[in-house]
Amino acid sequence: MQKLKILFLLLASLAFKNSFAQLDPVVVEYIKKYKDLAIQEMPMKHFVKRSNNHFGLKCKAEWTGMTVTHTDDAPNECFRKYDNPFDSYKDQSNYLKGTPRYASLFELDPTDYKAWAFGLKKAGYATNPKYSQVLIKLIEDYDLQDYTMIALGKLKSGQETLAKNENKNSDIIIPVEKPVVMPPEPEIVVYSKKDAKKPAETKTDYPDGEFKINETKVIYAKKGTSYLSIAEKYAIPLARIFEFNEMKVQEVVEKDQLIYIMRKRKVGLNEQHTVKPGETLADIAQTEALRIESLLEYNFLQPNMQPAVGSVLYLRAKGPGMPALATGK
Repeated sequence: MQKLKILFLLLASLAFKNSFAQLDPVVVEYIKKYKDLAIQEMPMKHFVKRSNNHFGLKCKAEWTGMTVTHTDDAPNECFRKYDNPFDSYKDQSNYLKGTPRYASLFELDPTDYKAWAFGLKKAGYATNPKYSQVLIKLIEDYDLQDYTMIALGKLKSGQETLAKNENKNSDIIIPVEKPVVMPPEPEIVVYSKKDAKKPAETKTDYPDGEFKINETKVIYAKKGTSYLSIAEKYAIPLARIFEFNEMKVQEVVEKDQLIYIMRKRKVGLNEQHTVKPGETLADIAQTEALRIESLLEYNFLQPNMQPAVGSVLYLRAKGPGMPALATGK
């Protein structure tokens, strides 16, 4: 059942390419060529041709394979490169199945493409604020739900709409364009703060001594460590320690935590951060080596706001809007 849902790979790949005012013969040919890969595993033109990267997957820290640079959200970003399209489909399949924030998608009905489209956007799959609507329009314009039905055994290969059109005429049949009514984005759900009352999980796998997060020097200090001792050890004025970490003046570290010994960055290393139980904006800013002012700006937040557990925050540029907020309960 899990593999059937990976048919959505084909749909996500097309949404990555573009939105269209009318059916594009190039897209129809793309579907015909790669539909079998999508059923088994469930272009950005020049970029796809030179990288075989059909889903626009960026390198990320875990990627050790070939790479290619491409200007997307920022100039000359690192993207994955594959020997062939099959490897791209396989990697995307593994990426979705192995990334925790997409786990809830695999509980959805595989035929409910609208729920998948909105679920992908909510999980932070794409930065385009209209991603869900564009994806749904592509599915409905090109009858891509037929391939889900083939994967589920409810339709035989060759019975899909594209195949029927192809059999009728050697030329591609393009139906008359209909007015498009974009489905509305789901309402923002407001969650309770009961989960936020739980203490944030303490990460203890940081190395001893000085290291870097997002190219920013930092140490992992134990509870009770004197801030003065940190300032003296790293030859930094004591006032700068509190300035770099955007915290009030105090004598000792109140809990095991990251303490930066240089100013944090305006742009995060990661694209997004999913809020965990107990995390505050200050916690997230420390975890990501990002200035709080940038975190607030990118997510349309105010200092007194608390994002809901599970909401996605943007770290490198402005997101599509304010994330869901926790209530005061």
